Amino acid sequence: MGSAMLAKQHRGQWGRIKAQGTDIRSEFGSIYPQLIMAPDFIHSQKLTRHRIAICVHRRIREVVAMGAKDVLGKEGEQAAVGYLEKCGFRILDRNWRCADGEIDIVAVERHTLVVCEVKTRSGTRYGTPLDAVGQAKRRRLRKLAAQWLSAHGIRFDQVRIDVLGLLRDGGDGFTIEHVRGVG
Repeated sequence: MGSAMLAKQHRGQWGRIKAQGTDIRSEFGSIYPQLIMAPDFIHSQKLTRHRIAICVHRRIREVVAMGAKDVLGKEGEQAAVGYLEKCGFRILDRNWRCADGEIDIVAVERHTLVVCEVKTRSGTRYGTPLDAVGQAKRRRLRKLAAQWLSAHGIRFDQVRIDVLGLLRDGGDGFTIEHVRGVG
């Protein structure tokens, strides 16, 4: 169901929202459980009725529009985190964003900060997952790693860029190929 349809369906509820101090989670959490997972900036601000409608409307559009490819990507990232933890990595951050892009996973292996790019595919028709990480992406990941370190005020002697390529196997699992130090 598209966001315009959701807005029409719940237009009557917008009028019930108080002008100040309404908690969107309590108001819409039972209708859209995914809003409970919405960013805190939506929940923490005291918003006018109009702004609440826009924020909820935008968040719903993001969640409802999640297609099969996006679901596969999220499942792949979760499998990659499990794999890294089993290999002894400590996960520091996931899906960190800034104006220049996003880092899928930030982890530590011994004394090395590891920035991980996760690429998940259901098949190899359009190439392997690792083929999708070219030189420009590796360059961007190096820049993002420096920005993450600056934003968190942490220093590491070594920073490494890894790529995890996940290919869905016949069942619900993935075949994982981990390439260390690509950047």
